Amino acid sequence: AFLLVLPQLVNSNYIMGIISRMLMYSVLAGSLNVINGYSGQFNIGHAGFFAIGAYTEAVLATQFGISFWILLIVSGIMASFVGFLISLPTMRLRGIYLAIVTLGFSEIIRIVALNWSSVTGGPMGVKDIPSPVFMGMRITGSSDYYYIFLGITILFLFVTGRVLKSRIGRAWISIREDETAAKSLGVESRFYKSINFMYGSFWAGVAGASFAPYYRFISSDMFSLDEGFNILSMVIIGGQGTLVGPLVGALIVTSITELFRFAAQYRMVIYAILIIV
Repeated sequence: AFLLVLPQLVNSNYIMGIISRMLMYSVLAGSLNVINGYSGQFNIGHAGFFAIGAYTEAVLATQFGISFWILLIVSGIMASFVGFLISLPTMRLRGIYLAIVTLGFSEIIRIVALNWSSVTGGPMGVKDIPSPVFMGMRITGSSDYYYIFLGITILFLFVTGRVLKSRIGRAWISIREDETAAKSLGVESRFYKSINFMYGSFWAGVAGASFAPYYRFISSDMFSLDEGFNILSMVIIGGQGTLVGPLVGALIVTSITELFRFAAQYRMVIYAILIIV
């Protein structure tokens, strides 16, 4: 109830913008946590799935005028499909080897976005991304977008909480704890690891789709390796393998980013200190 009336209590568009980004990163960090924290896989290229969702929404909205609400699902499915393709050749990889592959994938997506000028706009990016329309009203400003991010965050937490308590979620956790033991009990680890990657990628795509019209402009440099490590630091600082941890991590890291914006080059040092602590 408090979150629903928050925009009426906060008059600053700047503060509402920060809160909106916290919610968006909560979904991003939470979706990465599903992969790293619940199945024990090590993905550090989550920015790639984020980029796929953002570019899918931006390109289809600007060139074909498709509704934002439809593109939320389409962008998630597109990221999920790519997540499935990435999961196939990496089934046998673990730890740092899987991390290197996901890191390379993230850079490939960024480089494709940078050079595929006819679709992504190349270095110039995609401009004038249309704002969502809800019941005939165009959504503009951080206070309006806040409700979109809040709705996506609540939906993500509800669905993920249900999934983790299901057979699928228990299979993920069993693979994380001991994959050999899980296999001996009949858990098809390859199948469940692939589903895990697809699920996490889907929500990263949805977060990307909500991000694009909020900024109304996207370019490849928004999805660099730094962004991937930024999301990863939220998961680690908040606590892997917990549903609420990534939310706390997103709140802490986003706050630090704003507080130390004057020293942007050194904020990674602050993240590192927090991770060590």
